[in-house]
Amino acid sequence: MTSIPLPIFGQGSQPAEEDGVELEYLAMPEEMTTYRMPEISSDLNAANLAQAKTALQQLEQDLSHFPAIKQAIDLTALDQTNRRFIDELIGEGEVSMICSGSQNLRIQEAVLAGVWRLQRLDDQKQIVADALEVGIIPEQILETAFARAANRITTDWTTLPDGVMNAPPLLAELNAKIAEYQSGDEAHIINLSLLPQTDQDLAFLEQKLGKGPVTLLSRGYGNCRITATGTRFVWWVQYFNSQDTLILNTLEVSDLPIVACASPEDIADSHQRLQEILKVYL
Repeated sequence: MTSIPLPIFGQGSQPAEEDGVELEYLAMPEEMTTYRMPEISSDLNAANLAQAKTALQQLEQDLSHFPAIKQAIDLTALDQTNRRFIDELIGEGEVSMICSGSQNLRIQEAVLAGVWRLQRLDDQKQIVADALEVGIIPEQILETAFARAANRITTDWTTLPDGVMNAPPLLAELNAKIAEYQSGDEAHIINLSLLPQTDQDLAFLEQKLGKGPVTLLSRGYGNCRITATGTRFVWWVQYFNSQDTLILNTLEVSDLPIVACASPEDIADSHQRLQEILKVYL
């Protein structure tokens, strides 16, 4: 009986290129943050945690009543032990923010999506105010990002720098979108990665858009860095893989890029998780 050879698949099954060149693939993100129940240090004495427990019970109420407007939960007066308990219980989630300008803010999402830790710093980077807030995004970010931003991009240049070729039409497009944008509208995204942009084009865009006071980092599947420009409603959004290689570069006209926001479903899930945590530690 004559045997019929079966096709072979997989690595090494195909002949190498004649010139010896091997295909190289862009490395994709390899790690993704997942939720884990917090582990509290054994040396924290439950009898000394009344302040922290009161704050966490209020946090549970705020999550349960979302989206009803609630005041931030002030943690400034907590002593070191109570603050440490809060730190360990809520942990650090995927999104962090820095806001400079009239006041220095450091904002960190908790492992509970939609729960934000807001800390105001003095000139010596010491914490002078500390609070928890529930929401899609902290209100102070929306209030601060474009408070002093220009309403349009100036396009009154007479000559362009050497190497600038494709940036001017994009600035005209952005001006048109900014003029018609209303808060809550669908985002308008310009994918710079798919356009023939020179280094000089990108530098020219950065110069004309300016830099705003808010920077965000979302560390989900890879990293996403979001920067408020100095022009109202325009964000610069860059996605990096786990090797910190830029894989997507965009400009976005919106209130805030959705990648940095929690969803109502996230907040409902966080409420359930916090209830489970409180059953263990309170």
